[in-house]
Amino acid sequence: MLTFYPGPAKVYPEVRDYLTMAYDEGILSIPHRSDRFVQLSKSLVTLLRKQLNIPQDYYIYFVSSATECWEIIAQSLTLQKSYHLYNGAFGEKWMEYAKKIKPKVEGQKFDINEELPVSSLDLSDDTELICITQNETSNGTQIKETTILNLFNRYRDKLIAVDATSSMAGVALKYIKADIWFASVQKCFGLPAGLGIMVCSPRTIFRAKEIKEKGHYNSLVTLYERMLNYQTTNTPNVLNLYLLHKVLENRAAIKIIDQTLVKRAQDLYNFFEPFTNFTLLITNPDVRSGTVVALTASEKVIDEIKRNALRNNIMLGNGYGTWAKTSFRIANFPQHTEDEFDILKSFFLSFYS
Repeated sequence: MLTFYPGPAKVYPEVRDYLTMAYDEGILSIPHRSDRFVQLSKSLVTLLRKQLNIPQDYYIYFVSSATECWEIIAQSLTLQKSYHLYNGAFGEKWMEYAKKIKPKVEGQKFDINEELPVSSLDLSDDTELICITQNETSNGTQIKETTILNLFNRYRDKLIAVDATSSMAGVALKYIKADIWFASVQKCFGLPAGLGIMVCSPRTIFRAKEIKEKGHYNSLVTLYERMLNYQTTNTPNVLNLYLLHKVLENRAAIKIIDQTLVKRAQDLYNFFEPFTNFTLLITNPDVRSGTVVALTASEKVIDEIKRNALRNNIMLGNGYGTWAKTSFRIANFPQHTEDEFDILKSFFLSFYS
């Protein structure tokens, strides 16, 4: 079965061998306070910096998921409120989750075919944090690097947090243009779910120390203190940390991966443009995602396409949120191969051209 589901997504086929290696090496049983774990953690931090071009002065933390990062950010980095800019389900969910912790949270929705409206923003002085979703998995949009830079330059007095769940490890992100970046590994990292990566700027940690929130096991100050010794606040997913290390060791540099995905995404958009049974959900090329391609049609047509694909051993991603029943999504992640996309194209040409 070929899967183009955008998360949990296809894992690298090498993971099967890495799982056996982990068992044989005793990784599944090592104590998380042991020297062996510390060496794994330390080596993984170094590898993440190298492979993803994370600045040397940015801090890296291991958590359970991107959703946990929503919680950490709300409880440890805001006294009053954050401001959320969103155009899809995951950005909106982040805002609603943050509101449960900080009721004064505010947000602004923008259209899926519109660029994030930096120039028209009017944030109140008590806004401490701006939250954006770099790649909105629910609808196949993304926020461009230049837009994030404009936001950073306009609001230098506020922290900027970026949900990069469907782009980290697939897109060459410019980490210095925001303060907090986070993702789960079940997308562009090509791994099973159960591990999150959180990247924080020096001023993020300074802010966390100012607030001094330490009332939770995953409070950012506590994460910081533990990670000084390359340890975690709780028993981590050691197996996934090991798998992440093995995958990163054998991947191309992020610049090459980025170029490959950009080229392949453009090829997919060009390929799907002429079809009449369905259309591209995002009509503005400037905001189309390079890692998640979304297509739309009537509910009946979408259902038929997905069922037909399954009969041909192809799993397409369901729609999500507002577009749950009227769209399907195709993941374009580093672990997917050109041969797999050739099979996908042949399916659509055979049945819908």
